[in-house]
Amino acid sequence: MNTRTASSYAALADEDLMELFQGGYEDAFTVIVTRYRDRLHQFMYRYTHDHMDSEDLVQETFFRVFRGRHSYERIARFSTWIYTIAQNLIRSRYKRNSRMPAVSLDGTDAAEEGHSLDLPDSAPDPEQATHEAFLIEALHEALRHIPVEFREALIMRDLQQLTYEEIAEITGVAMGTVKSRINRGRIRLQELMSAHLPEGTYAGV
Repeated sequence: MNTRTASSYAALADEDLMELFQGGYEDAFTVIVTRYRDRLHQFMYRYTHDHMDSEDLVQETFFRVFRGRHSYERIARFSTWIYTIAQNLIRSRYKRNSRMPAVSLDGTDAAEEGHSLDLPDSAPDPEQATHEAFLIEALHEALRHIPVEFREALIMRDLQQLTYEEIAEITGVAMGTVKSRINRGRIRLQELMSAHLPEGTYAGV
C-alpha cells in the first residue's frame, strides 16, 4: 500500500522517483511530470518556436517515459535519459520539416571555454526593449545558418545548462566533439551577428 505523502515524494531525487514508478507507484510519475513539464516545454520551444507543437512534443516525451519506464536503469542520470528521449523526438520532427523555425537563445551561463553568448539584460526602457528585440530577431536569422549539430549543442549547454557529459550521452558523440561544437557554434554566431548588425550594435562573444 502506498503510504507516502506528497511532501515525501517531493524530497526524492529523480532516480528514486523512477524506481518507485517502476515499482507501481504512479504518484511518483506525477511528480516527475511536474518537475520536467516546464523545462521540457522551454527546451522544445527553442526548436519549434510554436507553443502548441512544443506541448505536443512534451506530451509525447512523457508518454514514452511512461511506456518505457522499465527500460530506464539507474546507471544513467534521469535527466540525461529524458532529454535523450526529447532530443530524439526533435530530430524526428526536424527530419520531417527541414524548415523548422530558428531557435531563440535569450539566456546563457558563464563562459567556460573562452566564449559565450552575450545578450543585454532586460530593461523597462522602451528604447532598450526595442534594441533587444532587434538583437533577438537578428540572432534568429543568424541561427538559420548554424549547422543543426551546433545549434542543439548550444541549446543544451547555454539554455538547459546540461553538463558536457550529459550532452555527450544525449547526442552520442565524444565530449571533445561536444565542446568543439559549442565553441564553434558560438564563434559562428558571433561572425554572423557581426556581419549583419551595424558596428557596435552587438557586443560579441
